[in-house]
Amino acid sequence: MKAPTIVQTTGKRKAAIARATVRKGQGQMRFNGIPLELVEPEIVRQKIQEPLLMVGDRVRQLNISVRARGGGIIGQASAARTAVARGLVEWLKDDGLRSTFRHYDRTLLVNDPRRKLPKRPGGRGARARRQKSYR
Repeated sequence: MKAPTIVQTTGKRKAAIARATVRKGQGQMRFNGIPLELVEPEIVRQKIQEPLLMVGDRVRQLNISVRARGGGIIGQASAARTAVARGLVEWLKDDGLRSTFRHYDRTLLVNDPRRKLPKRPGGRGARARRQKSYR
């Protein structure tokens, strides 16, 4: 079976949505237009690199570009991580890699379904209520 010329995948976490594009290339990785080596803070960089480190040298022939929108920086990093892992599995067509990702951390392949609860009347947030005073 012939390898695809381009693979596009998505990942979601909280309010963040990331789109990853995987192409044949020289091993470049970009996150929101910035090379991954320059992404700050370091924890975000490490979170996005996780699936790349698990794949190893096979990533050297691929260019990966990730665009993330919405949410905060950690939500974007988690969404990007899911998108990158899905893209690698789809590009490499490796069931062993899929099971490795699944055993390591299921959120590499599956979006995190948790969302924020809506605010309700009678309080400041979703769960907090105003206190009663009888005196």
